[in-house]
Amino acid sequence: MGTEMEKIYEQALLYDFYGELLTSHQRQIFEDVVLNDYSFSEIAKDQGISRQGVHDMIKRCNKLLEGYEQKLHLVEKFLKAKELADEIHRQATQFSIDNDGIHVQEIALLSKQMMEEW
Repeated sequence: MGTEMEKIYEQALLYDFYGELLTSHQRQIFEDVVLNDYSFSEIAKDQGISRQGVHDMIKRCNKLLEGYEQKLHLVEKFLKAKELADEIHRQATQFSIDNDGIHVQEIALLSKQMMEEW
């Protein structure tokens, strides 16, 4: 995955968690740029604002969303929980093949870590 795709993924995650904290105007423009892949020019024409205005709005929205994440860490916690859930699934899959009891202990530890995260 390239850096542009990673940035879009990060923006989409931040928006999923904190988008409702933006104004409806900010949400509409952010969605059009990040989620719908419209150009700044298309949005500027549609909204009756300058291309620079769209650019500034996206920059401001990104700063707001990143600020919320710095304070609340919801995306970070979500990604950690997802990582632990993936590992639990991997261990559970191995457990069905290997009944020596080792994986059961690891599954218990991972699930405890997950619960502590939330």
